[in-house]
Amino acid sequence: MTESTKADEIALVLERAIVSGELEPGRVLRQEELSERFEVSRTPVREALRRLAALGLVSFVPNRGVRVRTITIEELREAFLVRAELESLATEIAAPKFSAADLDELEAAEQAFSAATQALRARPREGVDRWRLTHDWVLANHGFHDIIYRVSETPLIEQLAKSARRSFSGHAVWAPGGSETDALYERNDFEHQAIIAALRAGNAAGARALAREHVLHSFELLAHVLEQFANGEANGRRLHVSSG
Repeated sequence: MTESTKADEIALVLERAIVSGELEPGRVLRQEELSERFEVSRTPVREALRRLAALGLVSFVPNRGVRVRTITIEELREAFLVRAELESLATEIAAPKFSAADLDELEAAEQAFSAATQALRARPREGVDRWRLTHDWVLANHGFHDIIYRVSETPLIEQLAKSARRSFSGHAVWAPGGSETDALYERNDFEHQAIIAALRAGNAAGARALAREHVLHSFELLAHVLEQFANGEANGRRLHVSSG
């Protein structure tokens, strides 16, 4: 295996960990620890970190190493605006390309997402791993949208949209937090179902409008959860263990 191939594999593993929230914003990534973890020299580790930096997932801090990037609410809003336009475009392009099998696959992905949403909204029980529930929710959500990207066959749009999507993933961000948050999660789930209905009806323009609205509503969910998280931190508690 070449150094470049090792760097590709390491970058992919770390990207998935950052996007899912396993590696939270602000986490320091130490080259020596990563070298030991992946059983490689520091050369492919440095290259992998450079690739993550190019994606905007980490930043190099002088004399401090590499940190998982933390971005502002304004940057998050801009990322959602970009994703809303790109994802709605991909959805419109994909609409006439969806086969019956593709629609069934999308329906199954929505059912998995709905189950993950219900699990995330449930009241915490002793022994329940809240981070794992959120991790599963994020992956199920990505799974739904990734089917639309695949069917659209628009690799550049997909690449740009996923770049924007990377900006706002993470378990602390997407943690549950009370009845109002609960309703926003539920709306998020219902909007997936509405998009499927439009696609089944062959309504490309309607699917595009629904997809755009869905992404913008997702920002409302994110902004609300971030506010709850800030309040929880101020009160000395972690949001991801509060009731949902």
